[in-house]
Amino acid sequence: MGIDKPRALTHALLGEAARALSTRDSDLARIHRGLGDPPLWGRRHRLQTLVKIILEQQVSLRSAAAIYRRIDHHVGGLTPHALDRLGVAGLRRLGVTRQKAGYCHGLATKVLDGTLDLAAVARAPDDEGRRALLAIPGVGPWTVDIYFLMALRRPDVWPRGDLALATALRDVKRLRELPSSERQQELAGSWAPWRSVAARMLWAHYLSERPKSIGE
Repeated sequence: MGIDKPRALTHALLGEAARALSTRDSDLARIHRGLGDPPLWGRRHRLQTLVKIILEQQVSLRSAAAIYRRIDHHVGGLTPHALDRLGVAGLRRLGVTRQKAGYCHGLATKVLDGTLDLAAVARAPDDEGRRALLAIPGVGPWTVDIYFLMALRRPDVWPRGDLALATALRDVKRLRELPSSERQQELAGSWAPWRSVAARMLWAHYLSERPKSIGE
């Protein structure tokens, strides 16, 4: 495509890649003509971002954002130490499910005891960074994909099992039903090495049809 793939996307490169993808896929070209370059939706590579992504698992982003704000306000700024002091019971009182409360508290303890070093994850090769995150209870493939795509801004990630992307693919590719995770991977394969950019373009389309917030 004439662009050297970097380790992390920038705003400028995002636009270049979106335009390059549009020359290869007429459906993405139609999105790009209507909406322009997609947002970067960058997040910081830190514990707070992983907590947000865990809270977003299988619920609306609006609901997850409300719970996160409630926790952040209650502790006066969410840090690993604050989350550890709050504990599972404290998180439950603030509306977090028992399972997710355990995941979030466990994540904080892993950061505090040095088991998980998020700065090292950011520096590591992708496979090594993924293994480090997947070793943490509650951090599955979708969570890792979103973290790599949003926080580390890796250019070639396709989030497995993302419902918004499945819906957008069904719409733009005029499919009869929501594509399975395997079918999504197949469709996205032609967008390598810029699948993260294609995902952002499809999320932008999804939001244009169903206004919500991806980046909160």
